[in-house]
Amino acid sequence: MASPETILYTAHATSTGGRAGTSKSSDGVLDLTLTTPKEIGGDGARGTNPEQLFAAGYSACYIGALKAVSGKMKVQLPADLAVDAEVDLGPIREGAAYGIGVRMKISLPGMDRAQAQQLVDAAHQVCPYSNATRGNIDVQLTLV
Repeated sequence: MASPETILYTAHATSTGGRAGTSKSSDGVLDLTLTTPKEIGGDGARGTNPEQLFAAGYSACYIGALKAVSGKMKVQLPADLAVDAEVDLGPIREGAAYGIGVRMKISLPGMDRAQAQQLVDAAHQVCPYSNATRGNIDVQLTLV
């Protein structure tokens, strides 16, 4: 963790009600209804869930990491780059707890495949989500 003197930004959000509640950011920009997916016993009402939020956050952050490493490597990224993230929820430790896994498909159309893979690998070392999850959950990165 960064020392207080080196923290660049702190996000603040408050959630109530768990999977059937709300999440709001301190600045009011984020104001979400949370619902439990039918697949895990919910009613499927309109709203989002922690896994969707994690997928959105990780994929957006990973694009930021791609931009950072491409700048250092002096490589132009395609304007239509995309990262598709899937976050799985399931039991771990013989069903005693729950965990997540992540599969991300990185699309860098028109790039040389070897150079694109080099960027994917470098971004995985820089991305805060990758660093937070490394060694804790299974993260699969696929260059498509």
